[in-house]
Amino acid sequence: MFKTLFAATILAATMLPASAHDLETDTLKISHPWSRATAPNQQVGAVFMEIQAKTDQGDRLIAASFEGAEKVEIHNHIMDGDVMRMRRIDGVDVPANGTVELAPGGYHVMLLGLKAPLLEETVIPVTLVFERAGSVKIEAIVQAAGARGAMGGSMKHDEMKMDMKDGGTKHGSGHGMSK
Repeated sequence: MFKTLFAATILAATMLPASAHDLETDTLKISHPWSRATAPNQQVGAVFMEIQAKTDQGDRLIAASFEGAEKVEIHNHIMDGDVMRMRRIDGVDVPANGTVELAPGGYHVMLLGLKAPLLEETVIPVTLVFERAGSVKIEAIVQAAGARGAMGGSMKHDEMKMDMKDGGTKHGSGHGMSK
């Protein structure tokens, strides 16, 4: 009963108008936070965005949280021979006066143990934690399951193959990328 009630609460909270937006602090600009819709029984999801340091001091994304997941980690994809593998990392550097992109096939915020599916055209609240800026609350818009960017669109298998080093098409963990 509690699990059903919690899932309904998360669903209601995410049924806000699909108006995720850029967010600016004194030192950072976070652009186009987004995620992909998940299947009903899918236990993982990911959040992507662009983070810009607006000062001559960089920052570092060191953690994140989302009430709709049991655990949230920062991940990166790496090529291990001809296999693309996902790995947990300690953080992502945001260079001084520079930008870092969290995108499919690269850095991303991994949502593990989803308590309810991420539904297309909803908004999910995520808190990012930075070494310098501290906690920053963002809203990520949930795009279609095959979306490859903040504005939607799907990634076809051939496009994914071209994006990967040495033409590799294997994905070691089986989540976070569509084929």
